[in-house]
Order: sequence, then C-alpha cells, then structure tokens
Amino acid sequence: MDPRFVTKNMHAFLDYPVAVSLMAAPFLLGLGGSHPLAKWLAVSTGAAALVLTLFTNHKLGVFRVLPYRFHLAVDALVGVTFLVAPFALGFTGIDALYYWANGAAVALVVGLHRPDAGARLVTATA
Repeated sequence: MDPRFVTKNMHAFLDYPVAVSLMAAPFLLGLGGSHPLAKWLAVSTGAAALVLTLFTNHKLGVFRVLPYRFHLAVDALVGVTFLVAPFALGFTGIDALYYWANGAAVALVVGLHRPDAGARLVTATA
C-alpha cells in the first residue's frame, strides 16, 4: 500500500496559506533574534512561494504556465534549505526551531505527494 496521499489539489489548497504564513509568522514570532536573515529568509520565501503558486499549473494557479513537477522540485529545495539554514547561518533558539519545523513539514508534504495516474503510467513505461 502506497502511503503517499497528498494530491495535486490538496497541495494547491495548502500553497496560499503557507505563503501568507511564511510572510507573516516571522513578525508574529519575533524571528531574527539570532540573525536578521532568520526573519527575511522566510518572508522572501513566502513572497516567492506566492508567485510560484500563482504561476503553477494546478487547480488554484492563476496563470498556469509552470509545470506542477517544477513546483514540487522548488518545494523540495525550500525544504532542504530550511533544514540546513540554522546550521549554515547560525540560527539559534526560536529562529532555528522555526526553520527546522517548516523544513520538516515541507519535506513531509513533498515526500507524501501522490503522483497522478498519468504520471505513474509514464514513469512505469519509461
């Protein structure tokens, strides 16, 4: 039994609130105490996530020019970046916890993504 259950539509509905929370949470939580980048990395990532979502070819994409697979690849890169950022940039305390929690959440959502039936057919025959 395949444990991957996050569908393309589920992911689409998560994208907008996640982007907004990435832009707002650093201010609400007072991030940036250990390093100013702890605040601005999340804010800029949230703004980029909003733009990415607007342009992604999924249910809630507005312009739908970017392939959903590209969107997933960017999400995976964000997850890894968030997991590594506290070590690489010296974030501590709540700054580090925020990035580790968000990085783990993004990695989990990407890892639990269920490929479309058409995508499975293509990879199965390729």
